[in-house]
Order: sequence, then structure tokens, then C-alpha cells
Amino acid sequence: LLPASTLEAFLEIGTAKGKYTRKTSVAPLPAGKATEIVIDGLTPNTEYFYRLNYRKPGAGSFAQRAEARFATQKAPGPSFVFTLQGDSHPERAQASHPDLYARTLATAAADRPDFHICIGDDFSIERIRTINDANCQVPYLLQRPFLGLVGSVGQVFLLNGNHEQGSLFNFSQKDERHDVAVGVQKARNSLYPLPGNEGIYTGHTEPFKDIGPLKSYCAWTWGDALFVLLDNYWHSPALVDSGFGGKGGKGEKGGDDKKNRDWWGITIGDAQYHWLKKTLETSKAKHKFVFAHHVLGSGRGGVDEADLYEWGGQGKKGEGTFKEKRPGWELPIHQLMVKHKVSVFFQGHDHLYCQQEKDGVIYQELPMPSDHGYVAYNEDRYASGKKLPSAGYVRVTVTPASAKVEYVRCFLPKDETKETKHGMIAHAYEVKAKNA
Repeated sequence: LLPASTLEAFLEIGTAKGKYTRKTSVAPLPAGKATEIVIDGLTPNTEYFYRLNYRKPGAGSFAQRAEARFATQKAPGPSFVFTLQGDSHPERAQASHPDLYARTLATAAADRPDFHICIGDDFSIERIRTINDANCQVPYLLQRPFLGLVGSVGQVFLLNGNHEQGSLFNFSQKDERHDVAVGVQKARNSLYPLPGNEGIYTGHTEPFKDIGPLKSYCAWTWGDALFVLLDNYWHSPALVDSGFGGKGGKGEKGGDDKKNRDWWGITIGDAQYHWLKKTLETSKAKHKFVFAHHVLGSGRGGVDEADLYEWGGQGKKGEGTFKEKRPGWELPIHQLMVKHKVSVFFQGHDHLYCQQEKDGVIYQELPMPSDHGYVAYNEDRYASGKKLPSAGYVRVTVTPASAKVEYVRCFLPKDETKETKHGMIAHAYEVKAKNA
């Protein structure tokens, strides 16, 4: 909870709409500071409803916000819905309209997803010129009213994209880039309730200096599905994509000169790879879904990039070998997903909808949720697949037998026609359960 002015508040909680059987104690909420209220003693496989009661300290009656809901971990068997968005880029007025973004998220919320996954590039820090903790919070504060629309019905998960600039490369520098990496990750982890290596989640375990638990990658099982969120940036010593403030260019080790960079230097890191391998090979889930901002965290394309470097094992010009470059790794990441029957790999970065398939694994590029130009950016980098323009979100309905993936198109009211209706299903497909 993040109030503009000092308040005190408590939550009412129950398992039926409008019927609350318990409440938390009254907690002080300092102005401008995120305060976490823990709801414990919850039952698995249960839908809960809750309502926030708040007032100014010492005032008489409490005011109430609208009822919200969440679900606890589903057991195998029941169906459920989750939703996803591609790069929202609210800082780009030319490609992100706040009214369309809000309409998209409100429409996703009406699906009552158990959770909503943001694929990255939602919190661009690159227009901040003076780096301090307060300024690093600005893009994260900007998103809270938007993500709260869907966060009122289910948990929001965040992945880092390249524009967040939270990365090991930045962290390792001795200038403002270090401060950027620390500042954005602290803002992310303090302003949003994200899981680490705890409870039903597994993930990164080693704390980072000045940050604490990194909460970069994680996995969990929900119903009949395994969810694996990867981080492209926090475990790569080399710069993965463009550097902060124009730094990290040609001539600087690990720079962003894309023609001459060492692509083998870009990595998810040994620890994350071995965690991914163990997570996939020990899971008995019928569906396995993997998420990352992008194949390799940079470049353009889906299956078009999946043969390359640590993802597919091949250098673009035949340089290096996988065994030489990744000692101790059993298989490249794509082949690891094939071996362990991953159903869908979801990614962003390229700002369009595109469904592709390689070796039985669906590669699903996610559309922008707020692009009022309704453009399919970078479609020339996808040589195959079903390609469609933004804007909208992706809805996935999971049952024990299959997962139905739907692209829900979203439009501003002024842009709707007989052919372009807000909420229309522009493309859909079904993925059968792969694992017994």
C-alpha cells in the first residue's frame, strides 16, 4: 500500500464476495512509503476476497475501497486463467497511450486472471538524468495505478527488460551505471510485492550488496502448469543490450557495438542455467511455460534467433562451440526446453504479436498493450509464424488437458470499427498437455 498522505488501514478478508470473516490489525501507512501488509493463515486452492479500510490517523469512521480478490496456489485439476502483456513503454508517447493502456488492463482484469505477467520494458529509466533513489522510483510509481487495475484481481509478476537497465554489467561499473542498477532494482522490489526464493517459489538465492534479495528469476507450480521466469540481464557480466546514457559503446569492454560484440559473452549465467535445468527436469507438471524478455535478451526475432549462441549452440559465423563456450552445461537453452517438453516460450522486446514453433516448442512474441498506432514493429525479423499488430494482451486458459492461448485486441473507442472491435479475439490456438 502506498498512500499520498499519512493513513492507517486494515483489511477485511473472506472466501465469498462481500462476506468477510476476519480482518488484519490496524497498520500505520506513512505518506509516500510502500507498506506491506501480510495476510497469513491462508488455505491453498482457494479464492479470497478482501477490502481495504482506511482513514486519517485519529479520524472517526473508515472509508472503504472497492472489493478485490486473489487466489492461492491451485491444486492439479482445476482450470485457471493468466494474462500477459508485452512492452508497455509508458514513457513513449508515440507508441503508448495511457487511456488505451488502462482500457487494456481493465479488460484483462475482467478475465479474473490468477496472475498477470509483464514481460519487461515497463519501467524505462533512460530519461532520468540525475540518478538517486527517488528518481529511480519515478517509472515504478508511474505504473502502479495502471498495474493496480489488474493487480486488484491477481498477482502481478515483473520481468526485467533491457530498458530497465537493471543488470550485472551496470552493477559492476564504478560510475552512475552502478547506481542505476541498484536504484532500479531497489525501487522494483520495494514498490511491488515480488517473490524470491521462498514459500511456493524457487529462485535466485544470493543477496546483492546494497540491494538485498535480487528477486530476478523464479519458478512455481500452479494447477497443472509450471511457470519459469528468467532474467536476461542480472547474471551477464557482458552488456546484453544498449548501455545506459550512451555508455558501454564501441571500444569499451562489453559494449553495445552490436556488430562487433562478443555474443557468447551474453549469458543467463551458470547459476541460473543449472537452476533452470533442475527446475525443468524435476517438474511433473503437465504444462511447462518459460518466460524471458527475449531470446538472448537482445537482437530481434523468435525462432529466427533460437539457434544462436547459448540459446541454440551455434555462432552466427561458426565462431566457437557450445561445449567450449559453456563448459558444464548439458544442452543449449532451446534444446533443454525441447528435452523437457516446454509447451510455450513467451517473450517480448519486438513490439508485435507473433506465434512461431520450433521443434515442438511454441515461441510466442507478446504485443504492446498500449500502442495507439496499432503497428506490427519488427515483423521483418520474423520469417515465419502468425504476425499481427498491437495493441492488446494475451490470455491463457489452462486445463489439465490443454492450454488455450488467445490474443485479445484492444482499441481506443474512437478507433473501433466493424472489423476492429475492442476485446475481439484476433488469433487463438490450443497446446495439448505434453507431460504425463
